[in-house]
Amino acid sequence: MSEGTLYDHVWDRHAVTELPTGQTQLFVGLHLVHEVTSPQAFGTLRERGLDVAYPERTHATVDHIVPTADQSRPYSDDAAEEMMAELEANVGEAGIDFDDPTTGRQGIVHVVGPEQGLTQPGMTIVCGDSHTATHGAFGALAFGIGTSQIRDVLATGCVAMEKKQVRRIEVTGELGDGVTPKDVILTVIRKLGTDGGVGYVYEYGGEAVEAMDMAGRMSICNMSIEGGARAGYVNPDGTTYEYLRARDAVPQGDAFEELRAYWESVASDPNAEYDDVVTVDGNALEPVVTWGTTPGQGVGISEEIPAPEDLPADKRESARSAQKHMGVEPGDTMAGYPIDVAFLGSCTNARLPDLREAADVVAGREVHDDVRAMVVPGSQRVKAAAEAEGLDEVFTEAGFDWRGAGCSMCLGMNEDQLVGDERCASSSNRNFVGRQGSKDGRTVLMSPPMVAAAAVEGEVTDVRELEAVREVRA
Repeated sequence: MSEGTLYDHVWDRHAVTELPTGQTQLFVGLHLVHEVTSPQAFGTLRERGLDVAYPERTHATVDHIVPTADQSRPYSDDAAEEMMAELEANVGEAGIDFDDPTTGRQGIVHVVGPEQGLTQPGMTIVCGDSHTATHGAFGALAFGIGTSQIRDVLATGCVAMEKKQVRRIEVTGELGDGVTPKDVILTVIRKLGTDGGVGYVYEYGGEAVEAMDMAGRMSICNMSIEGGARAGYVNPDGTTYEYLRARDAVPQGDAFEELRAYWESVASDPNAEYDDVVTVDGNALEPVVTWGTTPGQGVGISEEIPAPEDLPADKRESARSAQKHMGVEPGDTMAGYPIDVAFLGSCTNARLPDLREAADVVAGREVHDDVRAMVVPGSQRVKAAAEAEGLDEVFTEAGFDWRGAGCSMCLGMNEDQLVGDERCASSSNRNFVGRQGSKDGRTVLMSPPMVAAAAVEGEVTDVRELEAVREVRA
C-alpha cells in the first residue's frame, strides 16, 4: 500500500477507529448537502429523535432542481418546489448555513464550497453527490456518499470507509494552445478506462498540472469518478494558497499563516510510495471530444473514431451500441459532427475562467442559426463576476441564452433538457444515454472553448482552427 502520500496523511489524521467491518471511521471536516439526496437522511434523524451533531461543519445549497430561467417562488415544477421547501425546513430546524437563491451565494455545491473558502487543504469532505471529488483540487480528501451515509454524517460527524490504493497520474510537459484540463482528464479516462480507477484514488501531478489554475485542477478532479476512482486530488501549493487568501471562510493574518503551515504538512512526501504510476505526455495532447455514450469513449479532434473490432473484447459491444446511438461511423473524425444544442455549464466547467475562455472564442461571432445555446454559470457569484466583466453581453450578443446558476442541462432535472434526438455539445461530465433529459438525445463532451466553437459553427470544430481564422480576420 501507499506510504507518505497526501491521502495517507489526511486519512491517518482523521481516522477515529477501525470498525469490525474492516472499515475506518473517519471524522468529517466538511459536509455539503443539497436538495436531492438529503431529505430522507434528515427524515430518518427526525424519526429517531436525533439532532445534527455538527451543524457548523455542514453547509447547504440548492442546485440540481433549481430553475435557471425563472427562480421566482413557488417554482412552476411542483416536485422542485417540494424539494426546495423541504430543504429549507430541514436546514432551518438544524441551524445549518444555507445558500438559498436570495443570498447571492447560491450555486452548484462543488462551486460554492471552493469559492467561499469552505474547501481547504487537509480536510475530509463528503457530499451526497458523486462529483464531490472536485474538492480534491485543494489537497482535500473528498468523497461522494449515499443517503444512508448522509444520515450517519449528520448524526455522528463521521463516515465509515475502506482505504484505497493510490495511483499517481503524472502529466508531463506543457499543454498546447486550445488544450485544456478537460482534455487532460478525458485523455486519462480514455487511457485507463471508466473502470480503471476502481480501488484507487488518483493523485494528479507533473508540470502540466502544476501550471493549472484552481479552476483547471477542479475540472480534472471532478471527473475522477468518471474514471472509476473513489477520489482525486492535487497536492496544495502556492496556487492553492493564493486562491484561498481572503475567501469568506478562511482566516486572515497570522491565522492564515498558521493554517498554511498545516496545509503544507499534508502534501505528499518527496519520497512518497505509490501503488501505481501512470504518465501522460501533456505536449502530445489535442482537444478531445467523445464519440460514444461514456466519458471513456473519446478521441482527439483529428483522430478517427475506432472500429469496435479494434477495441478490447469487453468494449466492442458497448462501442457498437454507442456508435449506433450517436450516429457515427468508424474511420470518421468527430470534426464536422452537427449539433443542435450548445451547453456551457456544470460542476466541471462553469467557473469564471471557463466562461472567459468560451467568451474569447464567441466574441465577434454569432451562434449558428440551427443551434440553441445556453450559458449556466456555476454560482450566483460567478454570474455576478462575469457580468461585471461584460461576459454576459459577449454571450447574449452572440445569441447565447444567459441563465441563472444551477446544474441545469448537465443532468436535466429542471426545465433545461434535450428534446428528442437533439445533439448537444456539452462542457459537462457525463454523456450517458438519457443523461440530459431525453433518452434519444446525444451528448458530445468537450471543453468550454470547444463548446463555444461548436455553437458558432453548428458542428464539432477544432477550436484551434477557428482561432486561426479569427487571427486572419483581425
